[in-house]
Amino acid sequence: MPAGFGKRSGETGQSRGCHRAPGRLHRPPIEVIVAFVDEHRAEFGVEFICKQLQVAPSNYYAARKRQAAPSARAVRDALMMQVLLTLWIANRKVYGAHKLWKAAQRAGHDIGRDQVARLMRELGIEGVSRLRKKVFTTRADPDATRAPDLVNRQFTADRPDALWVTDLT
Repeated sequence: MPAGFGKRSGETGQSRGCHRAPGRLHRPPIEVIVAFVDEHRAEFGVEFICKQLQVAPSNYYAARKRQAAPSARAVRDALMMQVLLTLWIANRKVYGAHKLWKAAQRAGHDIGRDQVARLMRELGIEGVSRLRKKVFTTRADPDATRAPDLVNRQFTADRPDALWVTDLT
């Protein structure tokens, strides 16, 4: 094992390998590890490489399985995203997670409320809140349209301390 790997700075005793030295990079993504193991498995074997990389062989095999076919959750999520988006649009894009969950239940779909909230976040959709209006303090509200000045008033003075509004009487 390389020096300093698996120990906190200042520790001299045996470590269980769960802490890394400061400044040390973390383990690469599992896709990189799978590619490395695939490249060298004929020469060394999966278990030996995984032991040296401190990765469980079951993680390697699970990652390979995920690459071959998507999980049941991913397949169901893709299906339910379409259903939820259709229901959300059918209800004028105002339903939040709770009401959208209730609408899905009424439509005969067996889905959990937290799953609806997670899928809504993934889709980037949200309900309309009646609690507060969006306040824009740094730029103009994009929804507000300013009416043109129909009187054609001039708010400029021709000299300092001049009266802007003249007496029309």
